[in-house]
Amino acid sequence: MNSIAAASEQAQSLIMEALGRLVADGVFPAEPLPPFIIEIPADRSHGDFAANVAMVCAKPLRMPPRKIAEAIAGALETEGSMFSRVEIAGPGFLNFFLSSLWYEEVIRNIIAENTTYGESKVGQGKRVLVEFVSANPTGPMHVGNARGGAIGDCLASVLNAAGYQADREFYINDAGNQIEKFATSLEVRYLQACGREIEMPEDAYQGADIIAHANAFFAEHGDAYANAEQQSRRDALVAFALPKNIQGLKDDLFQYRIEYDRWFAESTLHADGSVAGIIQQLKDSGYTYEKEGALWFKAEELGADKDFVIVRSNGIPTYVVPDIAYHYNKLVTRGYDRAIDILGADHHGYVPRLKAALTALGVDASRLTVVLMQMVAVMRDGKPVKQSKRSGKALTLITLLEDIPVDAARFFFNLREANSHFEFDLDLAVEKSSSNPVYYVQYAHARLCSLIRNLAEEGFAVPAANAAGLSLLATTPERELIRQLAMLPAEIESAAKQLDPSRMTKYAVELAAMFHKFYDACKVKDAETSELRDARLLLCAAARQVLFNVLTLLKVSAPEKM
Repeated sequence: MNSIAAASEQAQSLIMEALGRLVADGVFPAEPLPPFIIEIPADRSHGDFAANVAMVCAKPLRMPPRKIAEAIAGALETEGSMFSRVEIAGPGFLNFFLSSLWYEEVIRNIIAENTTYGESKVGQGKRVLVEFVSANPTGPMHVGNARGGAIGDCLASVLNAAGYQADREFYINDAGNQIEKFATSLEVRYLQACGREIEMPEDAYQGADIIAHANAFFAEHGDAYANAEQQSRRDALVAFALPKNIQGLKDDLFQYRIEYDRWFAESTLHADGSVAGIIQQLKDSGYTYEKEGALWFKAEELGADKDFVIVRSNGIPTYVVPDIAYHYNKLVTRGYDRAIDILGADHHGYVPRLKAALTALGVDASRLTVVLMQMVAVMRDGKPVKQSKRSGKALTLITLLEDIPVDAARFFFNLREANSHFEFDLDLAVEKSSSNPVYYVQYAHARLCSLIRNLAEEGFAVPAANAAGLSLLATTPERELIRQLAMLPAEIESAAKQLDPSRMTKYAVELAAMFHKFYDACKVKDAETSELRDARLLLCAAARQVLFNVLTLLKVSAPEKM
């Protein structure tokens, strides 16, 4: 249950009912009133919720805001509601203060909902496809892919928790120029292994993985392909190496705790005629023209920065055509309500062109959302790192995970919004101190588990939710902790709406801070009375559950001991 939303909605209802009574009594004229806002004040001494209804109604009611606020406050009936009192502040803000009953219900709801606490149905079961990483299968994944993986995977989790039906997908770029370059690189290394004196082109893939693939192919086939027809040789090399690379991507991502619902190969779009079909559909739309033997798309007419070529003068489609076909497949063929792509910031010009093509194909382009992700700078000792300290190799996803735990990688890469530049501090990621945010949160969970376990061993088990005197939880640290617990459903909904899973890590850090503050201020085992001890113990159980739920959402472990 979203206790924050429920309280906000009730505050609005109470105000509307008060306005109705004031109009019926002739205090206010029967005038249409503008919408007003109910928000959580930055300073909680100003109340738990604040309404600006008096200010926005000043003009239609032709009265000073303060006088309007006084009339509304006098007509409000808070008896039996979630609020204990309403006060007037400043020019006429109505400040609502939550009652003890509200705080009690928050704890009871958490205990009752258990691992499902925080989930909602705001997504109404709409089908969403989240595509992320989609690294070229011609080599290992780099650190940027690691950030995209953490963001995309956690975003899919957040969407599912918010009531959407979110699927994860990896788009395998197994066709096009990068595969041709892959074939060239493998061919040269293979021929070198066969004893040919042939130089590697400068623009080819120079990595050690290419040499390893070529040598493995030679070990299996010898020089049988040395004098074969070139295309046959290239096809055989790609058929040998590409599946190994794809399996390597799957293995690496599995180690990173990412499992996709589907791996979608670009080659299938060529094989089943989708690419050719999209070209014909774009022609039929009237948004193409020929120029210098090439087929151009009128992207400018549909909001993009410039027109672009979709078929070269040699008859070969450009790279964007399979991408258009792929997104058409997502939104039309497979019928997803929405497609979300996590892409590098260098794709900013590509997005409006893709949306323009979808529009020409009769697809509502607003159903495609692209989250642009900024660069990552990996730091050690305050200096940028370009290779792994242990392996001496370029810093890839796997060499990164040799240096730091998966928990730290996933948590750190979700500390900032995708569109912000991020410095990943390798030293901080392995530090066992409160300065390390993932350690700080995990320590809070372990501390809660230890507290509850030790009290149980002494005969003080967590009481039933309806047996504890939760009204005793009235101190500021206790209520701040409960309010933070109550925020989880709203935070999940906001993260889903804004496509920003970093809200989850920030929430977890804030919750850990609230718990540590509570723990330092409020005795549990040695509470003044056994009733207060039981109430605080139940609060601790609720806090442990919420921390567990958030860490699980992030696919970060929730240790019981540290």
